[in-house]
Amino acid sequence: MSDRIPIALQLYSVRDDCAGDLSLTLQAVAQMGYEGVEFAGYYDRSAEELSGMCDDLGLKVAGTHTGIDTLLGDELAETVAFNKGLGNPYLIVPGLPAEYQGSPHAWLDTAKRFNSIAEKIADQGMFTGYHNHTGEFTSMEGEIPWDIFGGNTRDDVVMQIDIGHALRAGADPVAFIERYPGRSKLVHLKEYSATNDKANVGEGEIPWDAVFHACETVGGTEWYIVEQESYAYPPLECAERCIENLRKMGKIS
Repeated sequence: MSDRIPIALQLYSVRDDCAGDLSLTLQAVAQMGYEGVEFAGYYDRSAEELSGMCDDLGLKVAGTHTGIDTLLGDELAETVAFNKGLGNPYLIVPGLPAEYQGSPHAWLDTAKRFNSIAEKIADQGMFTGYHNHTGEFTSMEGEIPWDIFGGNTRDDVVMQIDIGHALRAGADPVAFIERYPGRSKLVHLKEYSATNDKANVGEGEIPWDAVFHACETVGGTEWYIVEQESYAYPPLECAERCIENLRKMGKIS
């Protein structure tokens, strides 16, 4: 099926392994069947080194998690140049300092800031976006921060929804994917289980079929990105169990 959405691993899931032996870890990730990786740190390697390592293994770069500071002022040009070398168009902020998210007004300012970044990099084929935790779905003065962000940002600002965090916050991730068509270009596949906080993807309560249907019909999703942050087994084994479960769900051959 040519329009199947490829599956990447957020390398934060196996960060200690990456710090120990990046080359060997990327090799293991590729052998499991992952088609791409999302970076969260570069382990003192140049963009060209990282790009070469991925190319050699047939891995694509699905995105990177980069702090908001790297997208402001003079830092932005440097960050864009590095990621162009990496072959990555997606500059995703994985979390924000308190002053960016302390009130509905702060969220509005944050949305404007992301618009400004997006505008500066659009003509270079680059995109910015934001990855949620649970707070973005917790009502604040009667408003949902994820809605303030989504409703006040340009259509090309990526809303990287983390499925597990959304459900943990009591939100329906499917409804939010549908509410912002085409905005879920990169989706974090993370499990949620009320009884097992170490559940791998496919072992909890998330209605994955409904999530995949939303991503594949209205989300504009280009990558499914597995992120495992709690470990019943060694991290690499957890990553392998996640992709095996996705294989059983028919998401990868």
